[in-house]
Amino acid sequence: MTEMDLLAQHHLQGTSAIYYIPNFISEDEEQYLLRKIEDSPKQKWKMLNNRRLQLWGGEVLQKNILFRQDFPVFLNDFPNVLGRLRSLGAFNQSTHRGPNHVILNEYHPGQGIMPHEDGPSYHPVVATISLGSHATFHYYRYKDHDSLNVDSRSIGHSVNPAPVLSLFLEPRSVVVTTGELYTMHLHGIDEVEADMFVGDGFLLLPDGSHSRIVNRHMLHKTAAEIVESGGTIGRSTRYSLTCRDVEKVANGRVASVVSRT
Repeated sequence: MTEMDLLAQHHLQGTSAIYYIPNFISEDEEQYLLRKIEDSPKQKWKMLNNRRLQLWGGEVLQKNILFRQDFPVFLNDFPNVLGRLRSLGAFNQSTHRGPNHVILNEYHPGQGIMPHEDGPSYHPVVATISLGSHATFHYYRYKDHDSLNVDSRSIGHSVNPAPVLSLFLEPRSVVVTTGELYTMHLHGIDEVEADMFVGDGFLLLPDGSHSRIVNRHMLHKTAAEIVESGGTIGRSTRYSLTCRDVEKVANGRVASVVSRT
């Protein structure tokens, strides 16, 4: 079986280029990663208005160039998250054939992130790993989507608030987004403390409208039953690893700011 055949097994039917893999890491691996994150020195965190984050692998500065720093050892050692992503084949066409930059985001219940694009710094593939809790993840497009091109899409255009697609991201899962859903769409997470489902796979959105969870048939039994039959799933603290390949890399390397422990 080739790498792309392995990825194709997890293609989300009805989408052009989304792949959802439950249990991408094991429960023991998840607990190990969570311990490493919780043991991070406070100075490694960057504080934002609604969450905090860490940058692993370096920082993207002027002219979309990555100034490299060392990854935490565990990303390439146990449980070798980056090697596992490379083995999927999703990054085979990227400059470095694998992620060279990871953003660790921490989301408490009630925290999320507004619809946004990842920008031109990266090869158009992103793998997002969820740890600790689930999230509902939405894709959006601009209101004048049909007239946009890749160079002008984010300049002065308003976003259609109705999601194009909605996913339920389980703990330990990875979702890989490629193609037009990366280059021409936005993605975001609602700022809610719990996700309420009204039956038949529909999620109640904060504005009172509904969006159907398109990967509901790929979920584990307990979550799938609630998504299909209705009910509420409370969020706890979630950590996401957003893994991408920055195409331009500086020749030099800056001092590491990420713990090696």
